[in-house]
Amino acid sequence: MLSNIQAKLLIVDDLPENLLALEALIKREDRIVYKALSADEALSLLLEHEFALAILDVQMPGMNGFELAELMRGTEKTRNIPIVFVSAAGRELNYAFKGYESGAVDFLHKPLDVQAVKSKVNVFVDLYRQSKAMKEQVLALEQSRREQEALLEQLQNTQLELEQAVRMRDDFMSIVAHEVRTPLNGLILETQLRKMHLARDNAAAFTLDKMHAMVDSDERQIKSLIRLIEDMLDVSRIRTGKLSIRPKRVDLSTLVRDVLHNFSQQIDAAEASVSLDAAQPVIGNWDEFRIEQVISNLLTNALRYGAKSPIAVKVYSEGGQALVDVQDQGIGISEENQKRIFQQFERVSARHAVAGLGLGLFISEQIVAAHGGTITVQSRIGEGALFRVCLPL
Repeated sequence: MLSNIQAKLLIVDDLPENLLALEALIKREDRIVYKALSADEALSLLLEHEFALAILDVQMPGMNGFELAELMRGTEKTRNIPIVFVSAAGRELNYAFKGYESGAVDFLHKPLDVQAVKSKVNVFVDLYRQSKAMKEQVLALEQSRREQEALLEQLQNTQLELEQAVRMRDDFMSIVAHEVRTPLNGLILETQLRKMHLARDNAAAFTLDKMHAMVDSDERQIKSLIRLIEDMLDVSRIRTGKLSIRPKRVDLSTLVRDVLHNFSQQIDAAEASVSLDAAQPVIGNWDEFRIEQVISNLLTNALRYGAKSPIAVKVYSEGGQALVDVQDQGIGISEENQKRIFQQFERVSARHAVAGLGLGLFISEQIVAAHGGTITVQSRIGEGALFRVCLPL
């Protein structure tokens, strides 16, 4: 409401009794009246407060009312304050005309008409309050506009994120369908082949050696499916904060050596060679299964992108940390791709069609981070890649 806006009034007169009399006329509970006995005192108040109206006596020693008005009009802070002059001089001196020239909005002659003074002050106070209220409304509208722009920007960002999420979901489902179909197709073909041999009573197809080969093939396909499912489950656990870490005393050198031993078939299939530098035990408290998962993911990537080049694995301790380096000499990773390969469903390049969901590095980084460690990559296109895992001892 307008009545809630407090108005400040300034009255300037070199006679204290005139100030008191005028204050008594215009003072109300919703107004504050400031009194000044000189132009200098008035200027100090004008620079300190915002006034709805200034009532200036014309005839004052030193700087008179007209001169004070000219100073007010020349100052940014005070130039829009309405000025009413008061004078005891006769009308024949043309003070009113000079007052209007000085920027006054009204001119009062002494003795003052009580009702006229009250009426004029009420008008200027109401105008001030309306102007103030309008400015506040403009500010509120401007604030509302900025908030709406911020909200619109937020909605646009949310829309982009949702669109990206939908694309990622579609890409993920496409990748999952492809990756799951590969081992399933193998199992289906093997099953159909066996059914055909059984239908023909071809016992020669089921010799002990051939049965071993069948079981090994089935086991590889089933493990591939299990790995895909475990990766998807791990992503779900990470998102819900339920990725479990069960640390115990582990020799990292032995762990990596065992992983390499288990990878012998994959290494042979990739026509690659892997060297291990792990001369000294590196012992710390880690989740053996999860760290094995990280090393397996790094080796899998090295074999995929290593272009059949030698792979070097090193386990060592330095500065209170355990480190594992996995370095290949393959296609390398661009600086741009290095920033995103640890994200979900990201793979090095669409130009290199490789298997996998693009989850290995994402899961590995989360596992290492859960141990309080870091995983980094150094690489250049065509010069291979070095992945380094750092774990606190």
